[in-house]
Amino acid sequence: MTTTTTLGLTVRLRLPFEAAQARAVEALKAEGFGILTEIDVKETLKKKLDVDFRPYRILGACNPPLAHRALTAAPEVGLLLPCNVTVAYVEDGVTDVSLVDPLAMLGVVDNAELQPVAAEARVRLERVAAALKES
Repeated sequence: MTTTTTLGLTVRLRLPFEAAQARAVEALKAEGFGILTEIDVKETLKKKLDVDFRPYRILGACNPPLAHRALTAAPEVGLLLPCNVTVAYVEDGVTDVSLVDPLAMLGVVDNAELQPVAAEARVRLERVAAALKES
């Protein structure tokens, strides 16, 4: 199942949380994205607020050639990078992987040179989603 929102799209996987994250990282790598950052939201909320939260991670995915093109065209776009991907526990054996829509993110910057970069990033992330649906 895939859900599209104004921020991106979500693929529901019939996989445990850790396996879904590993599959997402593999699919991103196949499209030239590496993971620059990983935020364990569950751990952070427990440590900072002493609250329990479901397993939820935010992955900062970056495709260096695309990032370079975007930063060259508009250095302020660094505020919107990297592309975020979330991995969220739904229930045992079910995990949602959400991918940001680069066109939505870069659309806030008034620079026509960013449009083709965002469009290429979106196509690559759509292929990631398609690969995840096949898993």
